[in-house]
Amino acid sequence: MRESYEACKGLAIPSPEDARVRAPDRSSRLMKPSVRVMKQMRSAVFVLAAFLGACTTTAPPGGWDHRLRGDALVLLGEVHDNAQQHQLRLATLQRAFASGWRPAIAMEQFDRERQADIDRARRERPADAQHVIDAAAPSGNRARGGWNWNFYRPFVELALRYDVPLIAANLSNADAARVVRGGYSAVFSEAEIAALGLDLPVAPEVQSAQEREIDAGHCHALPRSMWPRMAQAQSARDAVMAEVLRRGAQGRGVVLLAGNGHVRRDIGVPHWLGTAKKRVFAVGYLEINNDSTPVSVFDEVVRTAVAERADPCAEFKRRAADK
Repeated sequence: MRESYEACKGLAIPSPEDARVRAPDRSSRLMKPSVRVMKQMRSAVFVLAAFLGACTTTAPPGGWDHRLRGDALVLLGEVHDNAQQHQLRLATLQRAFASGWRPAIAMEQFDRERQADIDRARRERPADAQHVIDAAAPSGNRARGGWNWNFYRPFVELALRYDVPLIAANLSNADAARVVRGGYSAVFSEAEIAALGLDLPVAPEVQSAQEREIDAGHCHALPRSMWPRMAQAQSARDAVMAEVLRRGAQGRGVVLLAGNGHVRRDIGVPHWLGTAKKRVFAVGYLEINNDSTPVSVFDEVVRTAVAERADPCAEFKRRAADK
């Protein structure tokens, strides 16, 4: 496993002392800067931007493109609201399709029970990605189930353009909530539980890693008693996605677009794939300030700049303050 920005650790990034232009003394600080000083300032800004840019972009295209071929199960992670990551993933898939690869595209953004809606919408308007989204996106407030479809529409368009299967991969929020309240049997039959592998004991290290992710993902605001049940729901999601990949991978490759937690080899979808795990190529798309996710749980890691966003923990903090 390697990180695509790993070389940045060895770069001699200019320090503020190296890059700054010396300010005039106090007696002249109100004077207009000279042309020479202005040019120095512009040069310093350019040098800093160049070095910082080198550390927030991916490696040159094609570094692992050869892994996207045949019957590979390619798992491309994401931070859901990071536009740069979506652009990089799309460019990667566009190159793979242009070179002749024709995988199915499975998406976390569509719940599994909406597969019939996807197929119907494609029959009705074979080239209309928005029609597919309107027909099959999860219901709910906040932009159709909470997803920013401006990020995901291009992947739907890609599937339609090349006429490859588009697969609804996710366990719905409603079903996940039922698992939290009542366990696997609240959603799945005994036969389904066995087929998904959810009847098998979970290794302690997998359980604890999943619970740590649940705790961190909810801003350390959940009571510890909730962690095992939330982890159970997350395992149900991963097991369902794994089953979707197995079904979709009959004689072809599959790409899964999902959050980074789902594409982790240790506790995510690959953990539930059984013998098909050897076909997996998992890529984590992490922001440069993420030092908590172990890079060893992916086959490759792409680092990007941090997306601008409001404090994701603000609502949890507000609720805690109200108690």
